[in-house]
Amino acid sequence: MPTPPNDSFTSSSPAPSKTNANTRLSQINQHTATMGSAGEHTLFDANVVPQAPEDPLFGLMAAYRKDTSDKKVDLGIGAYRDNNAKPWVLPVVKKADEILRNDPNLNHEYLPIAGLPEFTSAAQKLILGADSPAIKESRVTSLQTISGTGAVHLGGLFLAKFLSKPTPAIYLSNPTWANHNQIFTNVHLSIKQYPYFSAKTKMLDLEGMLSTLKSAPQGSIVLLHACAHNPTGVDPTQDQWKQIAEVVRSNKLFPFFDCAYQGFASGDLAKDNFAIRYFVEEGFELVIAQSFAKNFGLYGERAGSFHFVASPGSNAQDVVKRVGSQLAILQRSEISNPPAYGARIASIVLNDEALFKQWEEDLRTMSGRIIEMRKSLKAELDKLDTPGNWDHITSQIGMFSFTGLAEAQVLAIREKWHVYMTKNGRISMAGLNTGNVKYFAEALDDVVRNVK
Repeated sequence: MPTPPNDSFTSSSPAPSKTNANTRLSQINQHTATMGSAGEHTLFDANVVPQAPEDPLFGLMAAYRKDTSDKKVDLGIGAYRDNNAKPWVLPVVKKADEILRNDPNLNHEYLPIAGLPEFTSAAQKLILGADSPAIKESRVTSLQTISGTGAVHLGGLFLAKFLSKPTPAIYLSNPTWANHNQIFTNVHLSIKQYPYFSAKTKMLDLEGMLSTLKSAPQGSIVLLHACAHNPTGVDPTQDQWKQIAEVVRSNKLFPFFDCAYQGFASGDLAKDNFAIRYFVEEGFELVIAQSFAKNFGLYGERAGSFHFVASPGSNAQDVVKRVGSQLAILQRSEISNPPAYGARIASIVLNDEALFKQWEEDLRTMSGRIIEMRKSLKAELDKLDTPGNWDHITSQIGMFSFTGLAEAQVLAIREKWHVYMTKNGRISMAGLNTGNVKYFAEALDDVVRNVK
């Protein structure tokens, strides 16, 4: 027979005495106490890792959800809503989704590090124009990214690593999308600002912008919103873009375009990428962050693309090859492979002539509704004879509008009227509809008159 294990609780062992049991219990208690005090020690106490403030936008969303008022209005989040204040799945996306689900060859294998090739090539044509000289001359390299945020991050990471040392600063518009500051800080790019929004005219401060860029050290990076500027809704005219390009060229600045809203500014894809096409045609070397979250309604699918465009020259293709190889290494170290679903949906639409035309119609539906809400809000404010000039409501474009409200007025309109917007007075026009635009105008009129 096998020998039983030498265990104090086997039948062959004597029963433990009461004294031994008490001793053992005392040892366990001492060991537990020691472990407890050791567990209280951490390398990450509050002096090392302080509690971070809540992200303002997501905090605003949480406050809106908790509000029980049936009058509440969400003008904070930058996502399209239909006239019933509901998320809208684009009809063309539904068609593409059906095509994808019925594809017998569909699988869930990894995409290449650079992403879905038919998606990135179509994204190039969309942002640069199908007839772009950069595409024809193979001066572009592209990677699929985690939406526009991932594209901005990848671009910042690349520039921080490979631009001459000391690494130049990146100039951001004042104001800009709040996440720009966090992204570029995290990749160790120093941040400076150029004037952009005039509080007086509520339009572009072109003089201030150009003056600052003229004084920027040569080689500095300048981040430019290609269209539908976030958060102001103020875009340069085509003539103003040409003036900006001239200053960027003369001062040898490096352009970094962020394009999150192509199709939302005017409803015209070609018109909305004018600035990028112009800079490329003028021979600039530049980078572009491109998002498909807004214009496809693929918010949660995180479909985006990053493009590096080399300037014309005999070595352009070699530059693109080397840059592409380094971008792939950075991508590999961060996400390995980009997500497939959103890119496949966008690719189906972008590469099918009939579906592309339907997508353009869907874009006109969204941008058209936003334009109508601008007109309606302006009309309601005119009826109320609300103090101030509100022409900027209709002259600004895209999803957002800078109302000009002070922070105290923003907090007051939230407290009394249950209207939610960011503290800087930015509103998402997509949050307005025929059912709430009059109510919002009345709320706006009230705080403008009574809160200073």
